[in-house]
Amino acid sequence: MSAATIQSQLDSVYSQQQSNQFGTSRYALLFKPGSYNVNVNVGFYTQVLGLGQSPDATTITGGGVHADAQWNGGNATENFWRGVENLDIDPSSGSTEWAVSQASPMRRVHIQGNVVLDDNGGWSSGGFLGDAKVDGQVNSGSQQQWLSRNDELGSWTGSNWNMVFVGDTGAPAQSFPKPPDTTVGQTPTSVEKPSLYVDGSGNYNVFVPAPRSDSTGTDWSNGRTPPGTSLPLSAFYIATPSDTSTTLNAALAQGKNLIFTPGVYQLSSTLHITRADTVVLGLGLATLVADNGATAISTDDVGGVRIAGLVVDAGTANSPSLMQIGPAGASADHAADPNVLSDVYFRVGGATLGKATQTLQVNANNTIGDDLWLWRADHGNGVGWTSNTANNGLVVNGNDVTMYGLAVEHYQQYQVRWNGNGGRTYFYQSEMPYDPPNQASWMNGSSDGWASYEVAPGVTDHQAYGLGVYCYFNANPSEVADHAIEVPSTSGVALHDSMDVSLGGTGTIDHIVNGSGATVNSGSTVADLTSYP
Repeated sequence: MSAATIQSQLDSVYSQQQSNQFGTSRYALLFKPGSYNVNVNVGFYTQVLGLGQSPDATTITGGGVHADAQWNGGNATENFWRGVENLDIDPSSGSTEWAVSQASPMRRVHIQGNVVLDDNGGWSSGGFLGDAKVDGQVNSGSQQQWLSRNDELGSWTGSNWNMVFVGDTGAPAQSFPKPPDTTVGQTPTSVEKPSLYVDGSGNYNVFVPAPRSDSTGTDWSNGRTPPGTSLPLSAFYIATPSDTSTTLNAALAQGKNLIFTPGVYQLSSTLHITRADTVVLGLGLATLVADNGATAISTDDVGGVRIAGLVVDAGTANSPSLMQIGPAGASADHAADPNVLSDVYFRVGGATLGKATQTLQVNANNTIGDDLWLWRADHGNGVGWTSNTANNGLVVNGNDVTMYGLAVEHYQQYQVRWNGNGGRTYFYQSEMPYDPPNQASWMNGSSDGWASYEVAPGVTDHQAYGLGVYCYFNANPSEVADHAIEVPSTSGVALHDSMDVSLGGTGTIDHIVNGSGATVNSGSTVADLTSYP
């Protein structure tokens, strides 16, 4: 294809998607191996993918690949639901702008030159860079929090409230809270996202990376071939939005994996995964809507399930959960073959009115989450304290569950409830609900409000690194939360580098963890706690 033809298509997609925050259009822009002199501006529900077996096989020059926030006056705090993967980005300007917030990952990219993570000083709020190589400097700009995992960075400058680095080279040294950098030298267990690629014969395949232990840097740079398994496209059922829960479950029952092509899928009943090592891969932010009070996806107590690249929406009838990894009481050991959720996002309200008691329930042991955003909507459609009702975002009942890049926001009780042992969280971002109408409507027994992150009283082993909790009680600025984080006081439970913020001084959080940590309110808006206990 000519550069002019490609550019015309890119411009057409971007003109539709630049500000289309809650629309139904979905796009995957797939670049076969080669070099392209084009300008790729990435809007909502747009995924830009290179189809080589290495990021360096597909190079975007010229304008490069970038995201700005001009649709919102430079404010990138609503730049959600987009992604870039498996590309070599070499812009003629020497700099790549990636001004985004949640659910907008860059993965497995080689960026030549520098990177800036805001739009000329406009606010940006959280993001994810994983398995990436940046030759120059990353400038975090106004980013409030950020997670870099298994990256190779030329250098890094900037910090705001909490920058978290796990298994990176070129990252700043541990220095929280001044500057607020949280640095963990190695990634205990990492499993990269499955990726679509074209082989030398022109055949499409999906590469499923193997787990890595105690890793640093990418799994592909310097000409390396990552360990893993390639699955031919014939091993997949290629879904389109006309497919029903019945047709999708029939494909799963036949032993097929699933690729969801871009679009919005109405699920009248649960997609039930029974086979170990099943791959469910969404392209172009494919979106599953849980209708009739269904759970969108559930799995048996099997290992190696990979679920990636999906948005899951609550439907108008209340669902007990939107996704369930392992049945209640799951007990098998999956350490050698963990279940992994990569770039999976959940919404209750926003696109449409939705209700769900819990959003993601993890019952299976040894499950890994890698860039998850669980969101009870604070704006958009169907939003209100008694409208898009949802108690909890993430509930973890399994043991040895690990989360990298976890954002859970605006739920009406605990945002996260962690009941299993051996839990690990690397980066947590959470806003408490904006909209409790009065204190009486948001009480946990006799305690003012609900903590965001709760580790259950019986847990004896839990570690978390780089936690940020925010309040913005705009419906009732006199609202008070007693504490942001709630954990049992036992030697095996430890928190590293926690902070909370009263955004604009709108509301009060009395303590950071249990009864420890300073108050944030209109008089003092930011508080830090290096360690607990």
